Amino acid sequence: MIDVLVVDDDFRVAEINAKYVGKVPGFRVVARAHSAAQALAAVERAPVDLVLLDHYLPDRTGLELVHHMREQGHGTDVIMITAASDVVTVRAAMRLGALHYLVKPFTFAALRTRLDSYAALRRTVDRVGGRGVAGQDQVDRIFGALRTAPAPLSPGLPRGHSEPTTDLICGVLHRSGRPLSAHEVAAETGLSRSTAQRYLRHLEQAGRLRLSLRYGDTGRPEHRYAWVAP
Repeated sequence: MIDVLVVDDDFRVAEINAKYVGKVPGFRVVARAHSAAQALAAVERAPVDLVLLDHYLPDRTGLELVHHMREQGHGTDVIMITAASDVVTVRAAMRLGALHYLVKPFTFAALRTRLDSYAALRRTVDRVGGRGVAGQDQVDRIFGALRTAPAPLSPGLPRGHSEPTTDLICGVLHRSGRPLSAHEVAAETGLSRSTAQRYLRHLEQAGRLRLSLRYGDTGRPEHRYAWVAP
């Protein structure tokens, strides 16, 4: 399990974010904090794998907290979740090593995509060998694990299609590394097979996916879809 600390000055938002995290397999919230001081105390009290961090905190900014954590030797991973969208703050977050930056308001699908990519990063690092020496191809896989599927443009969606659902399906295919059937996509996303098939057909027609056929014993081909890099 990946242990998560949720940091937000708004108690209600912190609770919502914690519930979102709890819905993603492999993640669990071990603590909540509503100030930088509380967050630092939580990190020092017990090991935490990931901090979901707001920037606007009552005692210091989230980035000031990250800087202090690094000075104290805490290498805890950070994903920023904040309403701060100015370029200066975003660039500062990158320089301090934030792995993702999610601007409020956001959907559950958007957060799940980033959590899934973080989990993929950890699995990739484990396969490479943790502290071992990595070759260029392994380094590329580590950095590639953090990439998230770009969200489709709303004008391109037909009637009855939602952007969060499209984003969720794109994320699953983007991370799979292999073609998936509608049944497999439905199982990964929790959608019905018919809904998954409808979205997959649209994404294939839009050039976002590549369709291939796999023939089984029945003679009826199975449609399989693979992510096409933009």
